[in-house]
Amino acid sequence: MYKVLISDSVETTKASLISALQDRCEVTCIANEAEFQAEIEANQFDLIFLDTDSLEGKSMAQLHQIHTRNPYLPIIMTSQDEKAELIVQAMNTGASDFLVHPTPTRVNIAVDKALEIRDQKFEIAYHRRKQDVVYDFKDVIAYSPKMKQILKSLARFAKTDSTILITGDTGTGKSFLSGTVHFNSPRQKKPFVKINCANIPEDLLESELFGHEKGSFTGADKQRIGRFEQASGGTIFLDEIGEMNMRLQTKLLRVLEEKSFERVGGNKTIHSDVRIIAATNKDLVQQVAKGLFREDLYYRINVLPVSLPSLRERKKCILPLADLLLKKNCNSSNCEIRDFSENAKQLMIDYDWPGNIRQLANTIERAVILEDDTIIHSANLALPGKIQKYSTEKQSGDGDHDHSIARLEVNESLAEQEKELILRILEECLWVQKNAAGKLGISPRALNYKINKLGITHPHWRRNKRVEE
Repeated sequence: MYKVLISDSVETTKASLISALQDRCEVTCIANEAEFQAEIEANQFDLIFLDTDSLEGKSMAQLHQIHTRNPYLPIIMTSQDEKAELIVQAMNTGASDFLVHPTPTRVNIAVDKALEIRDQKFEIAYHRRKQDVVYDFKDVIAYSPKMKQILKSLARFAKTDSTILITGDTGTGKSFLSGTVHFNSPRQKKPFVKINCANIPEDLLESELFGHEKGSFTGADKQRIGRFEQASGGTIFLDEIGEMNMRLQTKLLRVLEEKSFERVGGNKTIHSDVRIIAATNKDLVQQVAKGLFREDLYYRINVLPVSLPSLRERKKCILPLADLLLKKNCNSSNCEIRDFSENAKQLMIDYDWPGNIRQLANTIERAVILEDDTIIHSANLALPGKIQKYSTEKQSGDGDHDHSIARLEVNESLAEQEKELILRILEECLWVQKNAAGKLGISPRALNYKINKLGITHPHWRRNKRVEE
């Protein structure tokens, strides 16, 4: 239930508000400014009703103070006077709505609207970049029997509120599938928040998860709403949960058990109804044995376990995934590449993909940039350890360029091989990129991409560019 605070000096209005809200909200009414301050300091509310004549005439000052501290908290002003200047002042100060002689119907409409806007603000605040999400399990690529069974399980899990633990190697699609679960759950219209516990320094992760109060530490110049608070009513995805330190694990355990926490530097208990999906590429049983992960937390998050297979264990999925990624990259870069060569397809099937789907995605993105033909050839996939076997496409009639890179020893990293070869050819061509590209058998655009990626520089290039022009 939502927690609502009412401060109204008119008994009839107060009674109307209570009548409208008591079946759907936990309502607290106060009589004076001292009680108002005490409630605000001690509790976390989802919404406030504030009469313009209450709090000894300080209601507008309180509105400004509360909105400044927490701009996400909806405050609905009520009044017996329908004065335009009063309404404008309240809305400019931060009120979500303004009701004159509110009826139960108008109250419920205003509450629904205010809470919806709050949820939208929360979602916008943390969804700074667009994420790809599949909204239907039927659209997830799963051709291997194991993946088909996993999707059936996740579809059933999605209908519950229980915590899900997704395990698997890096790049197997844990984050991707968490979004599919959320958007097929009863919480689909509420926020979906992702956070990678490994990407945020330990000393900042607590603030990121639970928020902080102004002045709680150096640099905390304003209050911050944490991810758990922002995700209230929805789902939070905790990626790489195995990287979380023991102190935060204790706080997370409390959230799971009590659905409550405090912001950093705060003493108000905040209640947040959140469904948790956790993921890790670590063996948490081993982490527990080593004393690096709380045993009670492990059992608490391992309610509905899912273990994703690596890409090499679902080879039937490789080419369908590659086709999907090719279309995605071609659409975003305006390319007309329609397919892969037969050798390129066989190369992708035979490769072990240690980086799984993420490596496949990066490989195809790179190949789209490098390829000049209407199909992607094996040389432009440039997979370590597989280059020599598939470098003879030109002789076999498949049409790939005979890149010198393919003849280098494969015991070095691909980046080192490329850099060594490109540097040697550039020196032979007096650092003229156009000539070097011709000798390498690739386009100038492809060579420029490699040069930038490998960090190759030379002071003569500016002069050579003028000569070429």
